[in-house]
Amino acid sequence: MHYAIIETGGKQYRVAVGDTLAIEKLSVESGSDVTFERVLMVGGDGSARVGTPLVAGASVQGQVTDQFRGPKIVVFKFKPKKRYRRRTGHRQAQTRVAITAINA
Repeated sequence: MHYAIIETGGKQYRVAVGDTLAIEKLSVESGSDVTFERVLMVGGDGSARVGTPLVAGASVQGQVTDQFRGPKIVVFKFKPKKRYRRRTGHRQAQTRVAITAINA
């Protein structure tokens, strides 16, 4: 089974055809196609091509399923003996992508 390691949003993901992943938000609408050009490695069938740093001519295609926000992260600031407490939250915007093809 072919797989690839791609980089997007400052993170690396191991993907195969049919996988669904949640990545940092891409500014495209739901239902559109997206191409990842930053492919670091392509493997499968006992052989692997490792890029230096990218694999030449390789790309990964995906389709944007939806845009959503991740779980809430609680940020709590506290300074002892000073009556200072701040509780805030954050929800990161993310994009769900279904991988459709790996071109190596």
